[in-house]
Amino acid sequence: MKAQNDQRTGLLYGFASYGMWGIVPLFWPLLQPAGAIEILAHRMVWSLAVVGLALLVLRRWGWMAELLRQPRKLALTAVAAALVTVNWGVYIWAVNNGAVVEASLGYFINPLVTIALGVLVLGERLRRTQWAAVGIAVTAVLVLAVGYGRPPWISLILAVSFALYGLIKKQLGMGGLESLTAETVIMFLPALGYLLWLGSRGESTFTAQGPGHAALLASAGLVTAIPLICFGAAAIRVPLSTLGLLQYMAPVFQFGLGVLYFHEAMPPARWAGFSLVWVALSILTWDALRTARRSRALRLDALSAHLPSSVPSPVPSPLPTPERETA
Repeated sequence: MKAQNDQRTGLLYGFASYGMWGIVPLFWPLLQPAGAIEILAHRMVWSLAVVGLALLVLRRWGWMAELLRQPRKLALTAVAAALVTVNWGVYIWAVNNGAVVEASLGYFINPLVTIALGVLVLGERLRRTQWAAVGIAVTAVLVLAVGYGRPPWISLILAVSFALYGLIKKQLGMGGLESLTAETVIMFLPALGYLLWLGSRGESTFTAQGPGHAALLASAGLVTAIPLICFGAAAIRVPLSTLGLLQYMAPVFQFGLGVLYFHEAMPPARWAGFSLVWVALSILTWDALRTARRSRALRLDALSAHLPSSVPSPVPSPLPTPERETA
């Protein structure tokens, strides 16, 4: 029962995190004229401020000493911090340079990489319908790559970096708030050093563009911390294959924003590729719902079979009764 409750909670965290990531392309253009690296540095600095305040309120500090006593866990945390830094930076650059649709492609590829890691590294097994969906999605990615006329580097970097990040979070087994705090502590000094260097050269936009711009840069901490905390909580509660399904939410929203709000070009090849992706998503969704119904039915059958053995046997009656006899 506890495992079922944990997985249900993890699904809620997953829906929340990917929903927020889906609409975040609306936020990053508001931070211009700051460049991608300056925005990235502010994300790091202000994210630590947000999670630090949360830990102060919750009084959850004991895990830090334990982490410092485990070199392997600390090293994995540093790798996770590096991966998410790459992911953040590339994504900000893509959104602010008119590549929202290509960035969304990266997060369509990402579940495929996540599922592959679940199979190859963690030994998770896929059903036939899941394999079929993966095959269709791989075909879709190839069609989209041909449509772009070049390797989709933005997409590939986003996909691989975040899939590896999710795998490491799974192995760390830390809470979402704790793991994000550790990662932002590692990233804090380089980020702060860059911002100070930028300010010394008179190139920082934090003070030059007025208090409104400064407030927007500072709010990057909230925009970053909240969905990542939700993702961290989901990653330790649900299988990677399930995360692979949930991850389609964010690119669907991002794709819609890229086409309808940012008015990015969509030639026929891209429409064909994205259509295949949506077919794959439909298959995965149908399979997940079918499997959930079967699992629920099996649990009910097992419960029904167990109940008679736990009820005291009635006194034998000389007359037949309409109820089914039990051994």
